[in-house]
Amino acid sequence: MSKTLLDKFFSNAVRKGRLGVVFADGKARTYGEAAEGFPEVVIRLADGKVPRDILLDPRLGAAEAFMDGRLIIEEGDIMALATLLRANDPWERGGDIAAPSLLRRIANQAGFAAEKLNNAVRAKANVAHHYDIGNNLYALMLDEEHWQYSCAYWPESVETLGEAQTAKLAHIAAKLAIKPAQTVLDIGCGWGGMAIFLAKHYDVQVTGITLSEQQVALARERVEKAGVAERVSIELVDYRDFASAGRKFDRIVSVGMFEHVGQPQFETFFKACANLLTDDGVMLLHTIGRFGSPGSTDAFTRKYIFPGGYIPALSETVEASEKFRLIATDIETLRLHYGKTLRCWYANCMKHKDAIVDMYDERFFRMWTFYLAGAATVFEYGSMCNYQIQYARSRHALPITRDYIEAEEKRLLGG
Repeated sequence: MSKTLLDKFFSNAVRKGRLGVVFADGKARTYGEAAEGFPEVVIRLADGKVPRDILLDPRLGAAEAFMDGRLIIEEGDIMALATLLRANDPWERGGDIAAPSLLRRIANQAGFAAEKLNNAVRAKANVAHHYDIGNNLYALMLDEEHWQYSCAYWPESVETLGEAQTAKLAHIAAKLAIKPAQTVLDIGCGWGGMAIFLAKHYDVQVTGITLSEQQVALARERVEKAGVAERVSIELVDYRDFASAGRKFDRIVSVGMFEHVGQPQFETFFKACANLLTDDGVMLLHTIGRFGSPGSTDAFTRKYIFPGGYIPALSETVEASEKFRLIATDIETLRLHYGKTLRCWYANCMKHKDAIVDMYDERFFRMWTFYLAGAATVFEYGSMCNYQIQYARSRHALPITRDYIEAEEKRLLGG
């Protein structure tokens, strides 16, 4: 029965491009038709339970079958498979190739509800689950100079991942409209790339905060090596505790951290930011977001990648921030930039497969590349994007046109 239903699923899911499937009983079927720009992939299902697992929840079921070596890709790779499925059902056309069954949706919602409490203790554990798995992995995957684990920025002239991450840092710095001798807070500072960039290009004092112990240790080393230790400090602290200390900053930047806050904590986050900003302060929030209305975190991401995380819709982000009189002075939607970034990370991981397998094992490598492939294609064809939201506490804090952003970007990049 499951095999018959999966056959119907693939028949509906693959119309352009070709998917060959060899079932556990040895029977084979090909779905779709060859089409330019669409991959051709062949998979083999090693046992009769794989169809049932995929039908219960296509994303989690396929992920775990792939991780366990029960869904085997004979031709192509996991990126090609994810691309084939998502490209056939883009979000703009109302598609969702990973919509789970009713029972699985109920279980997903129950799991999501159980994780809503993202207090400081749980938040630190959730961060450690992803970011404390080892700096060596990220060294192989990310750009060498900035160690940016967030969406890069790809102007037409940019070709490499390193150039795109430099362009991203300049793009964000320009939106901060920094003035000499100001103080900057970097919430979720990662390995210190943003803090170092700002300290090198401006007369500022930067404080970076994160909950990852491994990030703190390496960020401090990188700050010393960059020669900006007198202007940059990195602290291991929760943003909620930091806000209670009563300090004020002229500028706040947060890149790739808001996704980890958790939906019930949105107002807490923006209240903390409002209290941390000076009266004429400016903030730039860079976050993964979702097109359309609010949603929920899928079971694979919640279980294996970002426990406690939640991708916000623009509406709920602005709704939470406006309660604390933070003026959304500029909003930019980055539509395809993260897809390009994730494909670079995926390529780096494939290049260093043997080293990553040696660090962990084959199952981890398959899990990690499934995550990167799914993420890349959800930005290319699914409901995900990136939002950059500039906030100010005073309507007079920034120029009244956007010309200053482009001019400062050019200065920072030497254009």
